[in-house]
Amino acid sequence: MVSRDAGEPPVKLYYRIGEVAQIVGVEAHVLRYWESEFRSIRPQKSRSGQRVYSRRDVERLLRVKELLYTQRFTIAGARRKLKEPAGPVATASSPAVEAPTPELVDPLLGTVRALRETLLGTRDEIRRLLVELDQEPGGSKPTGAAR
Repeated sequence: MVSRDAGEPPVKLYYRIGEVAQIVGVEAHVLRYWESEFRSIRPQKSRSGQRVYSRRDVERLLRVKELLYTQRFTIAGARRKLKEPAGPVATASSPAVEAPTPELVDPLLGTVRALRETLLGTRDEIRRLLVELDQEPGGSKPTGAAR
């Protein structure tokens, strides 16, 4: 097995199979097997025929490894679990985020509406001032740069 702790993949657009094997912490042949078992993992192929994984593929592979190795799901069980709608996900860098409750949303909604009204009023006032400036005698708009 390749020695590296499973975690967040480095920020890149695409990864080669060796990099993914190191990130996920399994051998390349395991990744190829998981591709055959999980439809959601479909790396593209480069011109030379090498597998090129997206960040989403790497994240799915990390999830598959967690289900199989940590939570001890079977392949079929992991497939079913991956098809379920995703709930809040906690990572090392960000804790799980739950949907806000109405008790939190209602006061904020009133504040947001008040701010919106203030901004709309400010916009209208600016428009009114611009119209006034255009109507002042001698306050003509410049039509272009002097040459």
